[in-house]
Amino acid sequence: MDLAPRTRPAPRPPGPAARRAPVRTTALLLTLLTPLTPPAITLLAPPAHAAPPALTAPPAHAASAAPAAPPTAAAPPVASAPPVPSAPPVAPASAGTLPSPDPAGLRAVLDAAVGRGAPGATARIDDRGTVTEVTVGLADRRTGRVLDGRDRFRIGSVTKTFSAVVLMQLADEGRLDLDAPVNRYLPGLLPDDAITVRHVLGHRSGLYDYADRLFARTVPGFEAVRTRVFTYRELVDLSLRHPRLNRPGAAYSYANTNFVVAGMLIERLTGHPVGAELRERVFRPLRLRDTFYVHPGTALPGRHARGYLTPDRPGDALVDATEQTVSWAQSAGAVVSSTRDVGTFLSALLSGRLTSPARLREMRRTVRVSDTQGYGLGLRRRDLPCGVSVYGHTGAVQGYYTYAFATKDGRRSLTAFATTSNNGPVLDTLVGTLDSAFCGKPPPRRAGGPGTRPAPPDVVRPPDVVGPTAS
Repeated sequence: MDLAPRTRPAPRPPGPAARRAPVRTTALLLTLLTPLTPPAITLLAPPAHAAPPALTAPPAHAASAAPAAPPTAAAPPVASAPPVPSAPPVAPASAGTLPSPDPAGLRAVLDAAVGRGAPGATARIDDRGTVTEVTVGLADRRTGRVLDGRDRFRIGSVTKTFSAVVLMQLADEGRLDLDAPVNRYLPGLLPDDAITVRHVLGHRSGLYDYADRLFARTVPGFEAVRTRVFTYRELVDLSLRHPRLNRPGAAYSYANTNFVVAGMLIERLTGHPVGAELRERVFRPLRLRDTFYVHPGTALPGRHARGYLTPDRPGDALVDATEQTVSWAQSAGAVVSSTRDVGTFLSALLSGRLTSPARLREMRRTVRVSDTQGYGLGLRRRDLPCGVSVYGHTGAVQGYYTYAFATKDGRRSLTAFATTSNNGPVLDTLVGTLDSAFCGKPPPRRAGGPGTRPAPPDVVRPPDVVGPTAS
């Protein structure tokens, strides 16, 4: 079950952060310049380097360099749990059957996010060779630099999908059994041998989310861990101080603890740090040149957007949260990337280039979270008002909110982020980027008439964040 939403400050009036970049529309070398007041909207063919090579199997070097998994003969018996009902099936749409994206609608959503307190917001749609980018506001409030679609940012819990991919590759290699107890590979870590790897990846372990206690007070909690470096074991121990929320497998309950355990599994099975495995198995094969796992470093490499944490008390100044270790999240939320790279990753995953078909089906097989959401293995499904279902993840880490989703076939993707967190109105606004990306322009509105499109569903908190918003 999901936790109740936390209290958010009232929306802030738009200020200097609402400055806009010029409009540029580019398609296959044809450029049209339009007035300089709206946010930037760019349509372009992707650069040649953005097309990653096809992957038919996980990189061989990762398998050959790693030690074998611990022996399994002495594995404790697994207590059976009642089955969790699957989310109701929705006919997924491929990119070829979708309406065209709605750039004007996308711009309106980002304008609204900035008007509600985000210093800046960006969205990028990749659609079978055509790229649509919209940017609004600032990348840096101190210098006044305008946000650019190429800026890197912290993707928060979208990291969980990257970590899940590594474990699915290890399962493909025969080095991990998803239905084995976590304690088979990490002896004595968890108090219940019935908690399996599958439970962890699907947030059905029942483990308490230690982040809820760390960030009960948003800014003081953040400042207490901004430069701190945790071990994985310390984070798990923080969770185990609290009662478990349900029996293993009995219910969905989101917890960053699960993907801290996932990071421990990656390191135990491969003998390498999580960052090294992400780099060799995902970043390099897909040529993700803007994507890094910088933990325990605090700086974002290269050109990036600064992130600003909204305090709990209305009227208090935004806190620049850009520099931080994110050590409290690590394999649950410490990746830095760009909208281009995240879209490339999701497209590769959902088109079957990162795992076997069987493992991808397991990732996409979801259990019900709400009327509009399901969760698989490190992958969320969202059912949009127009009847389209998309797959991906959301994220929140101090200073940044992210939505990253794609069609089931991976042919159209959306990555959007705003440079704030702990701001409910911004989070609830950003979900509207999904409608603009996958549902297209709304039908003409007639007061009370049948052509009125339903409003987007509310964001369920916590969908999948790492961070003080518990969302």
